[in-house]
Amino acid sequence: MVPLELVGVRVEVPANTPMLLLREATGRHRLMPIYIGTPEATAIHYALEGVESPRPLTHDLFVQTLAELGVALERVVVTEMRDHTYYAELHLRRPDSGLTVMSSRTSDAIALAVRCDAPMMANEELLDLVGQEPPAEPEEEAEEIIDEFREFIDQVNPDDFA
Repeated sequence: MVPLELVGVRVEVPANTPMLLLREATGRHRLMPIYIGTPEATAIHYALEGVESPRPLTHDLFVQTLAELGVALERVVVTEMRDHTYYAELHLRRPDSGLTVMSSRTSDAIALAVRCDAPMMANEELLDLVGQEPPAEPEEEAEEIIDEFREFIDQVNPDDFA
């Protein structure tokens, strides 16, 4: 299992489609963009921003229900992608009978994980399949250009300009 962190939720243009972006927390920091529905994007955004509604939204109600039943969300695992759809599991710890694993839509699982401060994970095989290498940092690119320029200056001869 590879730990993930939620980079954020954004809207992809021009399609105006919400997307959540997960990143490998250690190692190569591969990215996993996942297109989600608008209600789920809103729910995740509200949780990240600490927005509280006057009455509990669906994910808040589920978290309250888990708490009333003494069940803890131990972790969320993004398990696979099939037919362009991501699948996830909720790993729930019940005091009386141990661990229960439930299938979940990835967007709902992430919305719950954010609310419960639960770890998010992915299978290594999934990241190998869909993980995208992060873009080069602008500072790294600038350093590379400066190094190339220094190398050029070190090797240039005034006669080269005659």
